Amino acid sequence: MTAMFARITFYPSLFYNVMMEKMTARNWYDRIDENVILGALPFRSMAQEMIKKENIKAVVSMNEDYELWAFSNNKARWAKLGVEFLQLETTDIFESPCQEKLWKGVQFMNRFLPVNDKMLQLPSSEGPPAETGTIYVHCKAGRTRSATLVGCYLIMKNGWSPEQAVEHMRDCRPHILLRSKQWEALRLFHQTKCPPTTSTTPT
Repeated sequence: MTAMFARITFYPSLFYNVMMEKMTARNWYDRIDENVILGALPFRSMAQEMIKKENIKAVVSMNEDYELWAFSNNKARWAKLGVEFLQLETTDIFESPCQEKLWKGVQFMNRFLPVNDKMLQLPSSEGPPAETGTIYVHCKAGRTRSATLVGCYLIMKNGWSPEQAVEHMRDCRPHILLRSKQWEALRLFHQTKCPPTTSTTPT
């Protein structure tokens, strides 16, 4: 039932997101740090300009296949543009990415960080060496599923608590929306993947 509801509401809610971006102060995407952008579904029509403007070398999608096929790029289409692509399918609205997907996503993102910024506590990433550049992390609206993954990235990269990571994301993208399942995922990731250290304060 949850998956069916997500499918039924996809196009109306996508249209709502477009209207909100045009009529309010919301941005389609926002830069979280020097290496990561958190955003909504990247339409094919904006892909080339976005790659050039933001130096995008990788895209992580939290969408299911049906969310991508009409308007956005799949792995093959991104590859033609010289962009690596990772899809971590997560049902919209009701679900949070599982820990396996969050861990896989953070490892993938780490490949594209500059040498001095790489998360050395991560095991060696699979795949060929990646070109340094921006990673665009998205779901449909860039508010919940993708924000959960970016939160995990911030927790591991900066040694932050879940609360610090979310505070920073809200400073950059005020309309993120994390519910109890997403908070639970962030806290479990922090507990299981990050050894106790002295956290730094977001700047």
